[in-house]
Amino acid sequence: MWSFGYVVLSAARAFDGENLMPLAASKTLSLIKVLKGIAPREELSLAEYLGSIPKLDSLSSLPSGTPVLVRGDVDAKVGAELGEGDIRLRSMKSTLEFGVKKGFKQVIFGHLGRKQKDKPIGSLAKVAARIGKILGTEVALITDWLDEATFTIKPAVEEQIAAAAPGSVLVLENVRAYDIETVLWKAKDDALAPIAENLTTLANSFAERVAKVYVNEALSAGSLDASSTIIPLAMEKVALGNYIASEFEGPMMDCMKAKMVIFSGIKIDKLDDLDAMIQRGTISTIISAGSLAMALKKADAQLSGGDFCLGVTEDPAHSDKPYYIPPDRIEQAKRMIAAGKAQGIEFVLPVDFKLADESVVTTMKPGDQQFDIGPGTIAHFQERIGQFIAAQGGKPVGVFHNGVFGMFEDPRFEAGTKAFIAELNRMTKAGLKVYVGGGEGGTALERYGQPDWVTHCFTAGGTVLNALGSEPVPYLVALRAAAN
Repeated sequence: MWSFGYVVLSAARAFDGENLMPLAASKTLSLIKVLKGIAPREELSLAEYLGSIPKLDSLSSLPSGTPVLVRGDVDAKVGAELGEGDIRLRSMKSTLEFGVKKGFKQVIFGHLGRKQKDKPIGSLAKVAARIGKILGTEVALITDWLDEATFTIKPAVEEQIAAAAPGSVLVLENVRAYDIETVLWKAKDDALAPIAENLTTLANSFAERVAKVYVNEALSAGSLDASSTIIPLAMEKVALGNYIASEFEGPMMDCMKAKMVIFSGIKIDKLDDLDAMIQRGTISTIISAGSLAMALKKADAQLSGGDFCLGVTEDPAHSDKPYYIPPDRIEQAKRMIAAGKAQGIEFVLPVDFKLADESVVTTMKPGDQQFDIGPGTIAHFQERIGQFIAAQGGKPVGVFHNGVFGMFEDPRFEAGTKAFIAELNRMTKAGLKVYVGGGEGGTALERYGQPDWVTHCFTAGGTVLNALGSEPVPYLVALRAAAN
């Protein structure tokens, strides 16, 4: 079960004849408080969420010429040829072809990258052109579409959509060019009310001047962006796209039942996700590396009456670094190991570490920092994989792999990750169902392996962790609220 918030917002959208009444700011604020973890929470399963959100075929009866807003997975750096760097864009093809066939005027919007100081935000011009190639049609890019002073869509956008022929596809320029898109990311509690007012104005303007129908086909859009969390509230109809629905209802559900989890990464907050997976009660083996393994390694040593030095990773002088592990995370790891072992879970942890100077050690000193697992750990993991395969007796049990084992982008520290990608192929050939959570793990598979070495590789690392772990997928919360 997921443990995150949901507030009934059906009153947020009322109808007056055939016209949708504007979204109220109070309803926007209610949802924001849920998404920010302020409002009370209740437990809902992934299946319950999916069951409450309409699918694409629910829009079949809409007439030709209906404008439809599509939250697209457009965060892609397309290569020179079709099929290069555009896997997320190609994932949208079925949904977009459905809309073209129905004669909808589809307006795709979404982000490319993030705003960075002293750097211009990326343009979706190449993305729009590539979508056109994928669909075999012209795709227009609409630039300068928002009046940032009033948070309203510019009238020219409405005029361009009205003039478009049925079956047209258009793209709004990068939503993150406008600060309102990401205003919720770091918003403080005392600022939420005025923010809700501005976001409500934005959402109502989308409904008035762009479309009253909304489709989410952006699996990876798991941040608190306005385009995926607030805009749906002002819509008359919402739906999940074909690809995103199939990902959640198929491979994501299989991952919920995984017996082995390979978990790594530099961000210690992944412990929360691993904790939730342990509590689900299906896992028998956990293989871990990176900062996660460091926390578990120290916790395991302390539970046995000893200790393990984590080097700079536990040094308070490094508390501003992403790899820092505070004491409370060690306590959490101790609780996790105790609970996991009580369930019969085996924790497979590194036995040696490669440091910055490429030396390999089995114990670390206060100034040390690991950059990869060592050869002893590579062999240790391979042995445990073999034992796990043998124990399954040919049954097609699930395996979920997330993250990489070191700073693999540097050839000096890629050995651990590279070796383990081959183990994914070994498990697949043995009949196991192997899933890779996207992100860096997906990059490593592309670099060191082949697509058929695994059962499935997701295109969205963070969203997968949210779905399988402890945090909500924000856009599912929003779509459920809008649908109700």
